[in-house]
Amino acid sequence: MYQKYLIIASKKDLAGMNITKNLEQFRENPLMASMKNAPSYDFYFVENETIFTENLDLEKINKYDFVIFASKHESEQKEKTLSVHIPGNWRNAEHGGTKGKVCLSSAVFQKQIFEKLAKNAKEHGIDDKYKLTLEATHHGPLISKPCIFIEIGSTANEWNDRRAAFVVAKTIDEIVKEFRPNPYSEIAIAIGGPHYCPSFNQIQLKSNVAISHVIPKYSLPITEEMINEAIEKTEEELDFVIIDWKGVGISEERQRIIEILDKKYLAWKKTGDISK
Repeated sequence: MYQKYLIIASKKDLAGMNITKNLEQFRENPLMASMKNAPSYDFYFVENETIFTENLDLEKINKYDFVIFASKHESEQKEKTLSVHIPGNWRNAEHGGTKGKVCLSSAVFQKQIFEKLAKNAKEHGIDDKYKLTLEATHHGPLISKPCIFIEIGSTANEWNDRRAAFVVAKTIDEIVKEFRPNPYSEIAIAIGGPHYCPSFNQIQLKSNVAISHVIPKYSLPITEEMINEAIEKTEEELDFVIIDWKGVGISEERQRIIEILDKKYLAWKKTGDISK
C-alpha cells in the first residue's frame, strides 16, 4: 500500500495553486504523521508546466510511493469539469512525455479517487455545475512512479473557484488517508469512445470494475504495443478489456482489436455487458 504521497502543482497553474492552498488546511503535520506511521503527503511546486518531464526533479519524485498532479484542465468547449486521468501518450507526444509511452498507475486508486470526487462534489453542491468525468490517458509527463492527474476545467473562472478547489483538495486528502487496495474489484483497461469517456464513467462509478488506462477512439487504430503498454503500466493484474463497441468506429477496427486480444489470450467485454 502507498504510504508517502507527493502532490505536484505548477506555480503558473491557477487551479493547481488553488487546490494546494485548500489542501493545506487538511494536511497533518508531516512529523506527527510519520510518528504514527500513517500515510502522508508533501507538496512539490514546479516553476513551469508539470506536463513536461524535463520540468520535474525526478530524483525528488522517486522518493515517494505515489504522485498526484493537481492541475487545471483546458478545452475548446470551455466546459466546467472535474476530471481524473492517468498521463501518457499512445501516439505522438505533442504535450509532454514520450511518444508511445504511458505512466504507471493503479486502477483501484483511480476508481476510488473518482468515487470520492463524485461524493464530495454532491455533498458540497457543485455536482450540477461541474461535469464529473474520467479522461482518456493523454499528455505528459512520463515518470516511473505510479501517478494520476486530478483537474478543474476549463477556464480561469473555474480554476479560481474556491468551492471547486475545496472539493478537489478534500478528495485528495481523503484518498491519501483512506485508500485501500480492493481485492474484490475487477481490473480492466478500456478501449474506444470519446476523450471524456461517458460509457466508462458509469462503469467506474456504478460497477465493481476498476478502470486504469483508457485508449480513446482518436488514438486508434489499435496496436499490440498499445495493449502491452496499458497492461504493463497497470499495477494490478488485468482481468479483462472493456470495449466501447460503437465507440471504436468501423467494424474493421473492432475486428482488429479482438484479433489482438485473442492472440494475447485476453478476455474482453462490451460496455453493455458490465453490470451497473
